[in-house]
Amino acid sequence: MSGVQTLTVAEGEGDQRLDRWFRRRFPHVPQGRIEKMCRKGEIRVDGGRVKPATRVDVGQQVRIPPLPDPGAVEDRPKPQVSEADAQMIRDCVIFRDDHILALNKPPGLPVQGGSGQTRHVDGLSEALRFDLEEKPRLVHRLDKDTSGVLLMARTRAVANALTAAFRARETRKIYWAVVAGTPSPAMGTIRYGLVKAPGHGSKGEGEKMLCLHPDAVDDTPGAKRAVTDYAVLSSLGRRASWCALVPVTGRTHQLRAHMAEIGHPIVGDGKYGGSGQENLGDGWGAQLGGEISRKLHLHARHLRLTHPVTGAVLTLTAPLPPHMQRTWDMLGWDPADVPADPFEEME
Repeated sequence: MSGVQTLTVAEGEGDQRLDRWFRRRFPHVPQGRIEKMCRKGEIRVDGGRVKPATRVDVGQQVRIPPLPDPGAVEDRPKPQVSEADAQMIRDCVIFRDDHILALNKPPGLPVQGGSGQTRHVDGLSEALRFDLEEKPRLVHRLDKDTSGVLLMARTRAVANALTAAFRARETRKIYWAVVAGTPSPAMGTIRYGLVKAPGHGSKGEGEKMLCLHPDAVDDTPGAKRAVTDYAVLSSLGRRASWCALVPVTGRTHQLRAHMAEIGHPIVGDGKYGGSGQENLGDGWGAQLGGEISRKLHLHARHLRLTHPVTGAVLTLTAPLPPHMQRTWDMLGWDPADVPADPFEEME
């Protein structure tokens, strides 16, 4: 058993989550133990309490409590990725070079796992090493039930550059969604702030965001400003619309909460749009009935970014998942009929 240590975040170790930094320094310590030490205040950064997701910077001082020796903790074998899962996640790759990798994440597959959950993109990334020794790193997230472009970095340096680009809003993400009803005007900006609803589970179960008037954000603890641009690309009378959505900010459940707040929830979104099967045309109710799938109709269609190494401008496009493609086919919508970035076309 070691004693208390104070370690300095070294050059090349900055701008990453505390738990990932910790695991690289002490790979024999399980994730669950790291989370427990953070909850109890045993791990501190510059003297302050922290969460596992707190990001550390070069030069910060990390207090390390007494830890068991490597041989004293039974090393858990890394979860093995089955051949079927390995092939599945490799089939999701839509772009790859020596520096970055992009997936078309299928709906229903989490980006990261919870307690005891191993089937998620981060866990399956062991199968995405290809010719490199390290597995690719996540640099942003999608909700479990949201499909589409998910970018990963193949080196630590590129991960730092991409993370900085997402934070600085130097990337452009365009989502496609089917929403109940038809928003009016056909193009607009939603500026409601977001705050986490009270009463969610200790591990985030049932997490839900509440919308706030922009004027109330500064006076509401935990609230954050959020901005979404939307454009109606096609409509089915008053019952449903195909919309392009741009999250100018990147808050939890932002697109889902914002569209529901303006009375046009995303089809299949039982959390924010209600579980009623029928939408009678007044814009409310997240199910259309008939042959339309009850799954969430939200897809990260395009991601545009400047390559952190080559400087080239990349536009990555993810085909629709099967349940959304069936909806497009039934409603007679053709992706070829709309511009890649309708906001540029309409300026």
